[in-house]
Amino acid sequence: MTMSFVQTNWMLILVLLLSGGMLLWPLVQRRLSPARDVNNLAATQLVNGSNAVLLDVREPAEFGGGHLPKAINVPVGQIASRGPELNKLAARPVIVYCERGGRSRRAIGALTKLGFKDVYNLSGGYLAWKDAGLPVER
Repeated sequence: MTMSFVQTNWMLILVLLLSGGMLLWPLVQRRLSPARDVNNLAATQLVNGSNAVLLDVREPAEFGGGHLPKAINVPVGQIASRGPELNKLAARPVIVYCERGGRSRRAIGALTKLGFKDVYNLSGGYLAWKDAGLPVER
């Protein structure tokens, strides 16, 4: 009886397993990531207390439309090629952000390859910062 159910509904079972895996993947990815997520308050504390660097990995046009105060703009695609410039910042904590958080995760991987150890991802990115009414520069 059980075997006939599996044979009849194998596609549904496969969809169930794949969709469950897709739901769990972000959790697994966060666990394996060298970066820690920080919220707006923790990011502010890192900047004020530990002289953290704010690294905006969006494109220059997005950066020009508004960014966190004193942020440095290095688009995610340029991180590897601008390694020597960025290595000057490796001794300080680095808070990486983009619009929502997708590109910043890729950027953190590239920074880790360059030897950065103390790297954070701003949860929700620029939009969460702006939506919280925190200061932005243009």
